[in-house]
Amino acid sequence: TMADKIVVLNAGNVEQVGSPMELYKTPKNLFVAGFIGSPKMNLIEGAPAAKYSAKTIGIRPEHMNISTTAGDWKATVGVAEHLGSDTFLHVQADGVGTLTVRADGELGVHHGDTIYLTPDQTKLHRFGPDGKAMAR
Repeated sequence: TMADKIVVLNAGNVEQVGSPMELYKTPKNLFVAGFIGSPKMNLIEGAPAAKYSAKTIGIRPEHMNISTTAGDWKATVGVAEHLGSDTFLHVQADGVGTLTVRADGELGVHHGDTIYLTPDQTKLHRFGPDGKAMAR
């Protein structure tokens, strides 16, 4: 990013103004959360979000701990993109849905493997029914 400040617009409305890292770390609503970052933030509704007293929770692909033995969410690897220093996993997590996970490039998992994911709760974003960020 070359800018000191970014203005995120949605249909002509200003959603948030801030530095690239401010927008990345503290999106003010679901639109900004899904817009900033590559790959984009995983947005999860239903029971997993209700566990955190939210309508929707957001967790970035790099903010999940991966295990082959235990974790909060059991998942099946659909695609493992081994890209050298990083591996992007596209998984189907039981009761959660489809997620993208960023892992170390040397992670030895492949299509069809079972893994367990645990979101880093210090990096978890909570959003209310209005789509606005809730206090951490």
